[in-house]
Amino acid sequence: MKHIPYRAVLAAWLIAASLPAAAQDERPAVKYKFDLPPSAELSYTVKASSHGIPLSGNGTIGWQQGGGKYTLVTEARSGMFGKVLEYRSEGTVDAWGLAPDTYYEKRIRKGAGTTTFRRDAKTIDLADSDNTVPIHGGEQDRSSAPWQLAAIARATPQKFVPGSEWKFYVVGRRNADTWSFKVVGTETVKTGVGDVKAVHFSKAPPKGKGQQVDLWLAPSLEWYPVRLVFMEEDGDSFEQLLDRVVKK
Repeated sequence: MKHIPYRAVLAAWLIAASLPAAAQDERPAVKYKFDLPPSAELSYTVKASSHGIPLSGNGTIGWQQGGGKYTLVTEARSGMFGKVLEYRSEGTVDAWGLAPDTYYEKRIRKGAGTTTFRRDAKTIDLADSDNTVPIHGGEQDRSSAPWQLAAIARATPQKFVPGSEWKFYVVGRRNADTWSFKVVGTETVKTGVGDVKAVHFSKAPPKGKGQQVDLWLAPSLEWYPVRLVFMEEDGDSFEQLLDRVVKK
């Protein structure tokens, strides 16, 4: 066996360790068929926990698409603290589906930040990191990913069977990684518009760390999200349950 100098091994290890985590991920490279849901204003009841403090209130998701562009605004308010959360994803629609240009995030007790998709330079500038993420096509942000999933489900509902998995490369404020949404099954969700049959998706955090996402999309309601549950690594949680839908 050929002897490899220790210094060469150490140098190679240091180079690999210095790469951004996003650059080491294997990216999904599948172009799915998609059919964007109609524009709508969705209202939700909200339950959340921030640093162990329980919160309740109401929220909205404003979804607007047309002319090759989209805007997605999520807001939540608590009677005690006022606005506790705001996410904003804006961009265009390309051959992959939703193509974000900017992703803005602001949560209670945390500063605001905007991640920018510089498509002319084919890089993504992260809000809370000096690292950049290369653009290959199909990248989503944390707000757009569930709506990209809904658009694919609308186009090919027959493929969304229990156990099937749908993967997207998702960018946040600090990093990027592959989100894998697994179909758990069809469940009845009690909402403000009545009992609704919805497909339950679960996204476990990569390697046990990061954000856990559970998502219920309703085929009878254009595959809009009727329930969303986000669990952060620091223990904060955020749940939205549909109250009302107004199509635009």
